[in-house]
Amino acid sequence: MFSHHEPSLPRTQAARTELPARAGLGLKTGHFLEVLGSVPDLGFFEVHAENYMVAGGPFHHFLALIREQYPLSLHGVGLSIGGEGPLDSQHLKRLAELIERYQPQAFSEHLAWSSHGPVFLNDLLPLAYDTPTLNRVCAHIDQVQNTLKRPMLLENPATYLAFEHSTIDEAEFIAEVIRRSGCGLLLDVNNVYVSCINHQRDPLAYLDTLPLHAVGEIHLAGFAEDCDNLGDRLLIDDHGAPIDPVVWDLYRQVLKRIGPVATLIERDNHVPAFNVLMAEAQQAEALLRQAGSGS
Repeated sequence: MFSHHEPSLPRTQAARTELPARAGLGLKTGHFLEVLGSVPDLGFFEVHAENYMVAGGPFHHFLALIREQYPLSLHGVGLSIGGEGPLDSQHLKRLAELIERYQPQAFSEHLAWSSHGPVFLNDLLPLAYDTPTLNRVCAHIDQVQNTLKRPMLLENPATYLAFEHSTIDEAEFIAEVIRRSGCGLLLDVNNVYVSCINHQRDPLAYLDTLPLHAVGEIHLAGFAEDCDNLGDRLLIDDHGAPIDPVVWDLYRQVLKRIGPVATLIERDNHVPAFNVLMAEAQQAEALLRQAGSGS
């Protein structure tokens, strides 16, 4: 079904990150001082790369101080890995400089497109899953990994529609991208649940199609619920609510399959007090310890 393609990096590097198999949080500017003052018991912090693509300023000041005490995951949202045009060379250059500056334990990006020509759309838009898209995504990942001189993690998307001309199942598409490129998988468990509900799929079957051996980091987040124009249930990955019990249950199933892996609690909208996020991180930490003990 798929043509042969040698990965740009050795397959043995596919899921290699140096993040500890613990719970982490997305680092918010409003929490800088609290983190530095209390030094919470967390495995790592994650930041969005695009928020730090400037030469200096207070964001860098605080991130440098926090980086001295914690491992760091760098999460990109603007490379447009699935875009039809070439990657933005200046964006990639700034990303490489940021990685050189902070030496994060992991770098990840989305399976999506977010730009067209010179226009950046400030959103993560879905792809048609077909052979031309597959070839393009693999070529872009090769370029990123060769430029950064390290493997990246690719995040599975949350999707709300399907393209009629898609010829490859989404999970199979992701598996083939990882096989060809040697990149790892950032497994967003909330995205798995959101997409499967929206497309009437079994989340466990979706999981079992993915190359779970390549998971280098896990994301957990909350979703919003609405209805589409036919009145059917529609879930939206909005990162604006507590993690739903069904996502916690799916996370337990993931840990049964692969054991403990670095896990991020994501909250980008309606961000609560730091102690509320810490409570979710501690819940994930307890499940990670349980998975590590084999119980």
